[in-house]
Amino acid sequence: MAIFVLLINTLIFIIMSFAQRLKKVRMDKGLSQTELGNLAGIHYTQVGRYENKGSQPSAEILSKLANALGVSSDFLTNGTTNEMAENTLSDKELLNQFKAIEQMSDNDKGVVKTLIDAFITKRKIQKLAI
Repeated sequence: MAIFVLLINTLIFIIMSFAQRLKKVRMDKGLSQTELGNLAGIHYTQVGRYENKGSQPSAEILSKLANALGVSSDFLTNGTTNEMAENTLSDKELLNQFKAIEQMSDNDKGVVKTLIDAFITKRKIQKLAI
């Protein structure tokens, strides 16, 4: 199930714009526009312009926003999948295992995916039986 959620979140972040990504990360961190503005050293109305009006920050402001949110500038502008995984998965051991699996041959990846699918299916059946 965690893999499915990770894949869906990754796809969503890839197609999101900078404005959508900024807003989602801010909200995921539980910050208001005012709080983010204070952390980044900019006025809250400017945060609103970035999120709602399509304004684009300078490289310096982008860096400040990214630092305030604990992500990279690249993540805010491009939504890289590695950083999305790191921000989505709280289990670092699991994240490292996924990275190791990613380096495997296609055949080995297929085996791992089959095992994960079987385990997820087993858990779903067990929940239905309860």
